[in-house]
Amino acid sequence: MPTRSLPSNAPRTAGPQNPAPGSAVIETRSIDWIPTAERHGTVRHLGAFWFVGNINLTAMATGVTALSIGTGLMWTFVATVLGSLFGTFFMAFHSAQGPQLGLPQLVQSRAQFGYLGAALTVWVFALVNYLAFNASDAILAGDAVHILFGIDENLGYLVSASVAAVVALLGYRWIHRLNRWLAWPMAVLMSVLTLAVLTDEGIPSRALAFGDFDMAAFMTVFVIVTGFQLGWAPYVSDYSRYLPAETSVRSAFWWTYAPSGLSAIWVFGIGAAAASAAPDATPVAAFQQLADSLLGGLGQVVVGALLVGLLSVMAVNQYGGMMAIISIRDSFAPVRPTRRIRAICIGIMFVLVWAIAQFVGVESFNSFYSNVLIFLTYLFTPWTAINLIDYFFVRKGAYAIAELFDPKGMYGRWGWRGNLAYLICLVVMVPFMVTVPYTGFAAQALGGADYSVFVGLPVAGLTYLLFCRSIDLTEERRVVAEEGVLDLDLAH
Repeated sequence: MPTRSLPSNAPRTAGPQNPAPGSAVIETRSIDWIPTAERHGTVRHLGAFWFVGNINLTAMATGVTALSIGTGLMWTFVATVLGSLFGTFFMAFHSAQGPQLGLPQLVQSRAQFGYLGAALTVWVFALVNYLAFNASDAILAGDAVHILFGIDENLGYLVSASVAAVVALLGYRWIHRLNRWLAWPMAVLMSVLTLAVLTDEGIPSRALAFGDFDMAAFMTVFVIVTGFQLGWAPYVSDYSRYLPAETSVRSAFWWTYAPSGLSAIWVFGIGAAAASAAPDATPVAAFQQLADSLLGGLGQVVVGALLVGLLSVMAVNQYGGMMAIISIRDSFAPVRPTRRIRAICIGIMFVLVWAIAQFVGVESFNSFYSNVLIFLTYLFTPWTAINLIDYFFVRKGAYAIAELFDPKGMYGRWGWRGNLAYLICLVVMVPFMVTVPYTGFAAQALGGADYSVFVGLPVAGLTYLLFCRSIDLTEERRVVAEEGVLDLDLAH
């Protein structure tokens, strides 16, 4: 495939040119397009990245939160498996967009929601996503550092977040590299924890029986686990966008789906088992007790290893949050992607997350985190359907890169199709939602079970598909072909 450069009518998206892939220690790019000459890595790197991405304190605490819903350990396992496989399915298809477009996930949303519309809907929700997950990370990081070293939780967070901020500033290549280094040690750690679960006498024998089935509690666990995996969707392709453009959709999908889905099931299951053995402990203390049940003193090692995994995912969330802030700012006034603006936005994330973590505290973690996962599922269900329908069925991977960075371009300032489909989907989902302050009338009629995801996905997708019948795709494809940035033979 010949080396392409962005057309001269969109110099801003090209950003500073790297003389050679990997020659800069600190990444120079952020929301801009990645030229062919700077593409690097293999699709197998996604496997290590997404396997390690789920092996940390926060992901394991998802299992603790799931068990707290009250459906019982065995039914929690079943809901966890189904929710992981379901949520990861959509997340992995977003990952496949990265190599094809060479863009961050949310920039591509301008094609569906408009140049300004995406900033006021999708990107704001994405920023909430980053802040909520990073606040959860911060709470557990502070607790872990306190358990390991006896220092104050606030100081523990500041130290942890500082390390993660350095990795986030270094950027894409170093985040990937760190996860590859951690892959095998984390696999060993998970094997040790699995052995601890199988031999822990603290898990009540009655917990191993399925018991009565509660559909309402089961579906809440399903939504929580689905929400965790869907939480990756707004930035999953950010970590595949440097791969060569000829990377196939199939390979990118499977190297994301299998590692992420399976590690999620593994981690959530161990988290639920740990909570079953220590129901009154904080998540970090429960993991420590689980490891100590296998070998005295092993808990400290396990908490330390899970903290390292947490630092990695905190870097991922700070990196994604940084790009969301830059993207929102860029939608109102052009932003030249520089290291300075990246550092400033990472600092903003640092302060906001610290403030949220201070407000919540470790004592309220389970309640805060479960609500985060449920509400983020509601927010991203319409977006994931609209984005995937647009990419795979409407435009079929053919986008004009320069137009995505042009406020007066062919995708418009307000993408009425995407925004209207999104609003219609949310309205239709509301009667099926189940939250602490509100349960919809349809959910009440269905015994309190939350089926909103199964309603929202087809409504958003089909509504958007119907609205797109008026798009002049022939003209759009002509613009894409004239731009010459994307290889239409590789578009799917």
